[in-house]
Order: sequence, then C-alpha cells, then structure tokens
Amino acid sequence: MPKAIHPYDVIEHPLVTEKGSYLLAEDKYAFRVARGANKTQIKQAVEKAFNVRVLAVNVMNVRGKQRRWGRRQVLSSDWKKAIVTLAPGDKIELFEGV
Repeated sequence: MPKAIHPYDVIEHPLVTEKGSYLLAEDKYAFRVARGANKTQIKQAVEKAFNVRVLAVNVMNVRGKQRRWGRRQVLSSDWKKAIVTLAPGDKIELFEGV
C-alpha cells in the first residue's frame, strides 16, 4: 500500500512548455508531481486545489539527464509528470494567457 500524501503535497508545480500549450486546446494540463503519488491521489489533488472535474490522469516517469557542472558530470534527479484531462467546460485559470 502506498504511503499517504497530503493532496497539496502531490502537485509540485505546473509545467509551462510548448507541448503543454498545445494540450490546453484539448482540456489537458501538465504538472510535475511527487514521485510517490499515484493516479488517484493526483486526481483528488487537482480536483481539490482547482475546483474542477478530472476525467483522466496519465502519468510518466521522466529520467534525469546528464549535465555538466564545471568540469564535473552530474545527473539531475528523476521526476514524475502527470497529464490531467478535465471535463469539458472546466478550466484552470493558472494556465490562461501563458
């Protein structure tokens, strides 16, 4: 059984990217979420935080990239991305005008 996470700790921040702006036309929004969160927890957190109805949640694990830090090679940490599909007519104002 997964460890319980508070709904406001599930969503780390919204992802404002070029692909994310294309998804807005389809009522889909992208978020960086806690690595231990599952689809049910993500759905509940988005519904509670933004007062919308969530139809579907797609989740993917993003692997960290090799980066140069001066002369050293460092690895950025892995993270989890969630694409949330909202019910028709629902919008998240945070993404509007981006």
